[in-house]
Amino acid sequence: MTSATGIVGYGAYVPLFRIKAEEIARVWGEEPERIIKGLGVHEKSVPGLDEDAASLAVEAAHNALSVADIEPAKLGAVYVGSESHPYAVKPTATIVAEAIGATPEVMAADLEFACKAGTAGIQIGMGLVASNMVEYALAIGSDTSQGRPGDALEYTASAGAAAFIVGRQKEQILAKLEATYSFTTDTPDFWRRQHAEFPSHGGRFTGEPAYFRHVMGATQGLFEKTGMTAADFDYFVFHQPNGKFPLEVAKKMGFDVEKVKPGLLTPMIGNTYSAASPLGLCAVLDIAKPGQRILLTSFGSGAGSDSFAIEATDVLPVARERAPHKLAWYMGRKKYLDYGLYVKHRRKLKSL
Repeated sequence: MTSATGIVGYGAYVPLFRIKAEEIARVWGEEPERIIKGLGVHEKSVPGLDEDAASLAVEAAHNALSVADIEPAKLGAVYVGSESHPYAVKPTATIVAEAIGATPEVMAADLEFACKAGTAGIQIGMGLVASNMVEYALAIGSDTSQGRPGDALEYTASAGAAAFIVGRQKEQILAKLEATYSFTTDTPDFWRRQHAEFPSHGGRFTGEPAYFRHVMGATQGLFEKTGMTAADFDYFVFHQPNGKFPLEVAKKMGFDVEKVKPGLLTPMIGNTYSAASPLGLCAVLDIAKPGQRILLTSFGSGAGSDSFAIEATDVLPVARERAPHKLAWYMGRKKYLDYGLYVKHRRKLKSL
């Protein structure tokens, strides 16, 4: 769809705690250099003992509201995308909406599509705002992702949140949402059954048939729909399950990999799942200049991708300075855990 809507506020949140890949490798008898080289991940974020997807979402939303400089009562919709909602039956969105001060008249719902539920929320917000059903819509991707002890996912599954407020007032839009395109198939590369504690994945099957096919399919579809080419964009933000896939997809499509690196966060905070590509977008919005274009393509296992053409406006430089904390601040503050404390934080000792 093409749209007259845009981002009027955005915010990020990454927990304080980290664990290094070499610490996880030490416990499981793996060679740290091999793990780091294979995944392109040096360390990852870990939620605090009192943090979950809801609390992370609230922090990101507060930052987004500050950047937008609007009252939370003006929000007409709140959508929270996650695959680690605190409750199986009890919406995260209602918790977030009330915590940030939205009114009871707000639309609210949870979304789940593996790692692309956050961008699905942005698309819903675009439709609601463009149709004048609401003045502002808040879309959040937030996760405290799971990884089975000893599994490859344990090196990457991390925690974080990114929030975006979509509006239509030209004088408030800091980044135009010019167009969006989705590519979806039934590709079961990654799943978690109800009552299962940890997800399962199809190993190498998650690469070519899942990630690359969908990310490239959505990106190419956006190009064909809009008539744009790679040369029209200054930044590329792809879903980042590890530190290598985004760079590989850029190479496969003939893009300049240097345009991927500003939004590539996984090497230092891991895969934040529903927040992964949205946090990459936050990183780019923190540095983009007016007139620069950003291509954002998410990916969610199961499988699907949402691609967006986004253009920074003259409003961006002033608006982003209203953020209480930018993403770089969260990236820079760190407290490292050993594996024992990590297990405690992630509640992997089930006898407790």
